[in-house]
Amino acid sequence: MSTEHARIAYLSFTKTAPEVYAALLAMGKAVDDSGLEKPLTELIKVRVSQINGCAFCIQYHLNVAHQIGVDPIKLDLVAGWRDAGIFSAREQAALAWAECLTALATQGAPDAVYETLRSQFTETEVTFLTVAIGAINHWNRLGVGLRFSPPPPRTGSHV
Repeated sequence: MSTEHARIAYLSFTKTAPEVYAALLAMGKAVDDSGLEKPLTELIKVRVSQINGCAFCIQYHLNVAHQIGVDPIKLDLVAGWRDAGIFSAREQAALAWAECLTALATQGAPDAVYETLRSQFTETEVTFLTVAIGAINHWNRLGVGLRFSPPPPRTGSHV
């Protein structure tokens, strides 16, 4: 992929702001270590990145999702998860929460969405899911603002 459209290349960002890069990676590791299902957190990261229009993060997390074996049909339909009929109640609650937290300025974080979330997740899981959503939103703002070029697409579990 061409980096000509990038304002600042991703690798340049990691070298220019190593402390920021390390902090964001540490947040991701904390979420990974929390026990939340990795396929669920990758679905969330793809959906939030779609909403924010971050090509770098969409492709990056599609690559990870393919690598860990997330159902490709779910990846294809995550933008229309409400109508797809294939997402579990737990996935739906997490996706609804992710969408709320990504569009805070227009809809806030309604109690009804939180109550549905709490019916599917423990308090600890809600905490780490919220951290995951906040972190991917931060990455999206970096990726869109600095116009990181997306990584090459990868598919299949052999990646």
